Amino acid sequence: MNLSDGDKRDILRCLEAGEPLPERYRFLLFAGKREVELVWNGKSAEVCDVVLPFQTIEQVDEPRKEKPGRAGESLPGFDARGRQIEDWTNKLIWGDNKLILASLKNGPLRANIESEGGLKLIYIDPPFDVGADFSMNIEIGGDSFTKKPNILEEIAYRDTWGRGADSFISMIYERLVLMRDLLAEDGSIYVHCDWRVSGYMRMVLDEIFGTENFRNEIIWRYRRWPAPQRNFQKMHDTIYRYAKGASTAWNQLYEAKSASTLKAFGDTKLTTEITEKGTVRKIKTGDVSKGTYMSDVWEISMIQGSASKERNQAGHYPTQKPEALLERIIKSSSNEGDLVADFFCGSGTTAAVAEKLGRKWIASDLGKFAIHTTRKRMIGVQREMKAAGKDYRAFELLNLGKYERQHYIGVGPGLSPEQQQQQLAAKSADYQSLILRAYAAQPLPNSGAFHGKKAGRMVAIGPINLPVTRLFAEEIILECRKQRITRADILAFEFEMGLFPAITDEAKAKGVDLALKYIPAEVFDKRAVQRGQITFHNVSHIEAQAHVQDRRITVELTDYAVHYSQDADEHTIARLKNGQSRVLAENGQIVKISRDRSGKLHRHPLTEHWTDWVDYWAVDFDFESKPEIIRAENPATGQLEEHWSGNHIFENEWQSFRTRKSRTLDLKSAPHESPPGPRLLAVKVVDIFGNDTMKLLKLTI
Repeated sequence: MNLSDGDKRDILRCLEAGEPLPERYRFLLFAGKREVELVWNGKSAEVCDVVLPFQTIEQVDEPRKEKPGRAGESLPGFDARGRQIEDWTNKLIWGDNKLILASLKNGPLRANIESEGGLKLIYIDPPFDVGADFSMNIEIGGDSFTKKPNILEEIAYRDTWGRGADSFISMIYERLVLMRDLLAEDGSIYVHCDWRVSGYMRMVLDEIFGTENFRNEIIWRYRRWPAPQRNFQKMHDTIYRYAKGASTAWNQLYEAKSASTLKAFGDTKLTTEITEKGTVRKIKTGDVSKGTYMSDVWEISMIQGSASKERNQAGHYPTQKPEALLERIIKSSSNEGDLVADFFCGSGTTAAVAEKLGRKWIASDLGKFAIHTTRKRMIGVQREMKAAGKDYRAFELLNLGKYERQHYIGVGPGLSPEQQQQQLAAKSADYQSLILRAYAAQPLPNSGAFHGKKAGRMVAIGPINLPVTRLFAEEIILECRKQRITRADILAFEFEMGLFPAITDEAKAKGVDLALKYIPAEVFDKRAVQRGQITFHNVSHIEAQAHVQDRRITVELTDYAVHYSQDADEHTIARLKNGQSRVLAENGQIVKISRDRSGKLHRHPLTEHWTDWVDYWAVDFDFESKPEIIRAENPATGQLEEHWSGNHIFENEWQSFRTRKSRTLDLKSAPHESPPGPRLLAVKVVDIFGNDTMKLLKLTI
């Protein structure tokens, strides 16, 4: 360490005075640092290392044959209906990808990933469209309704862009470090971005993967309708390709020869040859039908208009990428049977292309609607491949069940553990007080799991920025039984997929009338709270019937009730100008409100029937057949242990859903043959907002 006596005195003086060291000492004291380093406000070397158990919510697998077979007729690895029961099952995961990545890297699923040869390829298209990434246009009654981000997505947007570039770089940096650590040693990553963040992204990737592992800067050039402006038209995105190490999978791709190349050389290629005299000459080597080696500039059309086949499949986000783009990436940097991943999956293009190309996949997203869109799309892919006589894999929906609040609530990173706990407690108290005022409930301090009381019902409030899980609800039921309470409400912005109504049925069996209610986003409007205008809506409700004839079960969906409101406040309606209209959700209806030229308001309901709310529904004809087994580390022994969570996995055996091309919905399932005896059926409905509700039906065959 080359420090002069003056340097040492200067350092000691700064330390004694509690002052930061001058910038130049960073390079003198830490000589091993790289020559060029990216620095931003709040940079930290700490990376999330939490391990949370994955809970399986649903398994989806189009049967390989329509009729149940007799004993011995099952295909190897499949049950009698041709549903996959062995080998790798693809993963579609709902949740914060930071926690998902940390849990994949450090948890029990890592062993499964390694047994498949490791994660060979990651493609990500992180949010760089500044706000458009969590919005979704929903077609209803010939009009378009814009679904706004839910509270979890709003928080993700705030965390990504709240401080501008600093917060975006912090968000992507930690996730890229986790992705690098999760990649196989011969794996590679493709990161998609545009002019907004491409400069930042290149520097972040250089720092994490190393400049020596940079492979390509791919330019995706597309065409769109030009608009007059005092700039060159923006018609390309950038995709950075990095390797984890020196060796990666690579399959050479080709493109058609240009007209000038064909004119000069014909349909041949040139190679070099060293003569006996040591000179180099170029020679023709004959016909080459593959074309020329593909360049790093790709001319691929964007998904064009509502008539596009890809957009008609299951729904889409405005930022959806064409399958042709992902096909090049997956073909070039992976082989059949390899595992690929996308941790910002959006509309599910990566998963769809990977399945068609015979790859295994993991896909995740924070948006519940993105998960639902991908689920529908992958069912469509399974059906398409089945019709073509091709192999396909089952996939399962997972989420993170046992959340830890400190990973979500933003407390000062520079504070001591005691100060962080104090800040966390203060923020939690403020949040709970706000919700109780909006709900018109009486606060109950020091009441265990309960926060308040209203009209003889105890009130428990879920976390501000994560779903209420089964664990949370079970603790409320347990507390009710301890205190001999018979009625309770749980208020939350989000509920875990598949939680309702199984948990309320379980509570009822234990003598507790448990109600789940959504907290509306309007609670953050102080004026609405003061005026008592906040309405807490019940979770949606399903009515369904099971019909049995000759041991064949048919399930009929008979009713579905929702209670949503979005943009239905007086202020939004008052801002409508003469001749304008607005589509909004109002007390469980989607309504088109228009103001004519004379200023008179007109209301036209677009959801004229309860079926208009249903986007997708599915049936599990034997819900108790597949228990959910959780693998988690025992803190006392450090060993992985398996235990039954008490839940069952919804096996998607029949489904009907809407696509952009086909808006029709079957309200009766296909007949399903069942053996005699008692049977528990599960019916799942996903509405046009992407929220799912489940109902159980008991019957005896």
